[in-house]
Amino acid sequence: MNIIMEGFLWIFRFMTGACVFSFINVVIFRLPYRESIIHGKSRCPDCGRKLTVKELIPCISFLIQRGKCLGCGTSISKRYFFIECLGGAAFVFCGIFFGCGMSGLISLKGLLAFAYLGILTAMAWIDWDTGVICNRFLLWILLLALVSIHFYPELILIERLSGMAVVALPMFWTVLLVDGVFRCGDIKLMACSGFLLGWRAMILAAFLGLAAGGIYRIAMLAKGKHGRNAHFVWGPFLAAGLGTAYFYGDIIFTRLLSAFGL
Repeated sequence: MNIIMEGFLWIFRFMTGACVFSFINVVIFRLPYRESIIHGKSRCPDCGRKLTVKELIPCISFLIQRGKCLGCGTSISKRYFFIECLGGAAFVFCGIFFGCGMSGLISLKGLLAFAYLGILTAMAWIDWDTGVICNRFLLWILLLALVSIHFYPELILIERLSGMAVVALPMFWTVLLVDGVFRCGDIKLMACSGFLLGWRAMILAAFLGLAAGGIYRIAMLAKGKHGRNAHFVWGPFLAAGLGTAYFYGDIIFTRLLSAFGL
């Protein structure tokens, strides 16, 4: 019986995360058009029909409707389904990594991590669509960084300030030498996240993000889909590196030091 209840609880956690990221879908869809993310009901982007409650169940509605609008029959972008599933998986992972706490959902540390993943997700998709990293996401990251001081007192101020500089400054100097290689939003993202993560985690975040973006860039050039002089969107790849480094940055850095006897 306890196993069944625990299983239902994990399903509930997954659906909680999926619901939050369903809202993030709204943010991604509306924010670039300067639409309110609070007021106004969800609608089909093709026929404009307002969606009913049964069409707004995260993950499940997409499967029941077979990925199509019930009104016009137009295929719904798989992105919505993917992001909702990503949110569910992220919430569950944060619960496993940081524990579930007294609430039965996830601990406060887990909620902090989940909030950061949510911000990164919204920022990355909007950057992918528009090539712009909105300043409001950077402000939210700084707010989370201030909140995290209470939960991570071992990450002292000098380490946070070093985190702001260790990646952002080299990126800035690179832009001075090679015009357009990074955008202002990329640099500000790494600076703000550095205050949250500290310099150790930022080294891993930069390595993962730049490596993934570089590989993708090379692949697209090889296929002729990107021009050599075209501006490249680094935000999604940097976000992936930052999200990974939030959980494993300090762990990997410490193990590397141990491997080299330092």
